[in-house]
Amino acid sequence: MKALLVFLLGALPICAADPIEIKLWPEGAPGKMLPPSKSTEDFIRTKAGKSTITDIHDPTITVYRPEKPNGTSVIVAPGGAYVFLSAVHEGTQVCDWLNTLGVTGILLKYRTPTRDEAARHEKPVQDAAKAIALVREHAKEWNLDPKRVGLLGFSAGGNLLAHIACDRATKTELPDFGIMIYGGGFVDFKDPTKLQEGFTVPKDAPPMFLACAHDDGQNPTAATVLYLEYKKLGIPCELHLFTKGGHGFGMRDNKQPINAWPQRCEEWMEAMGFSPSVSQSNKRVSQADQEIQLLLAGRTSSMEEKQLAQLEKQLNDARRLGYMADVARIQKKHDELVKQIESGNYSVEQPDVTEEIKRLKREALEREAQRELLRKEEAARKAP
Repeated sequence: MKALLVFLLGALPICAADPIEIKLWPEGAPGKMLPPSKSTEDFIRTKAGKSTITDIHDPTITVYRPEKPNGTSVIVAPGGAYVFLSAVHEGTQVCDWLNTLGVTGILLKYRTPTRDEAARHEKPVQDAAKAIALVREHAKEWNLDPKRVGLLGFSAGGNLLAHIACDRATKTELPDFGIMIYGGGFVDFKDPTKLQEGFTVPKDAPPMFLACAHDDGQNPTAATVLYLEYKKLGIPCELHLFTKGGHGFGMRDNKQPINAWPQRCEEWMEAMGFSPSVSQSNKRVSQADQEIQLLLAGRTSSMEEKQLAQLEKQLNDARRLGYMADVARIQKKHDELVKQIESGNYSVEQPDVTEEIKRLKREALEREAQRELLRKEEAARKAP
């Protein structure tokens, strides 16, 4: 009965003020969890904090919607060594930040502990793929674009992202873009400048944003190696390595350079078109206007030359034939056209407007409408 209730709640529209938790596997998650070993229990006892969550066998997603969703959603996978989840500064606070951008934040509570399993990422990757599929399934009712579903992972969550985006033994549900913050664990332990044996980056890997601090062990090397693999394949990727910041900061302000990662990430999402904004829309409208003007200028230039050439031919023919009255009339028309061109007042009817110009004008109108909508939404989010 409880599983049915959760399922029905998941089908209802969600209010911005009321995050709703939905089970990923109402009938039970696939596979069996190994009982935690003593070393894992010791790890939890010594490393887990008051805000961490552990012993997750029934994974869920919790949807945090902004008042004015812009259509983009980001599934947030906290870190915690696959043993626990740092579900506040790498979870709920991240969803709150995403909401300020108009992005729907979705907290993923994947299965833990998996530290004692051979493939620690396997079950969390299953949960992430299920979460992506579930978001796309409910995209229409949640006002989301099914082609703008991202996955943001911290630490172990970043390792999860690397495996679902790149190291895929079987076909799985992929995010449309990835955001990896101090992720690692996919490079060779003996030679961290190389990927682990068997870990590869495929040609269809999603675009990626990478951020890490220089003083974070092997993680900056892992991020660089992954970036270079993306570069080889020509897949969009952005890498930020900050001088200081350490590990595990999440959304905390530890007064280090790394704390700028959310701003850089926001800019990247805008630039890639994953998170539309007013500034981005302004650039697109301006670009469309420039393209139209260039096409029209090129067309006008060719028509100027064509009309002048026609008048000069008529003038030469009239002179050759001795039609002096026509010479005076054509010369006057020629001189008037030259003055118009020189003064910039040249105008000529163009009934055969090209399809390219028509297309650009349609796009300009669409972009203008989108810009106005975004302006209203942004103003509503900033209003007290």
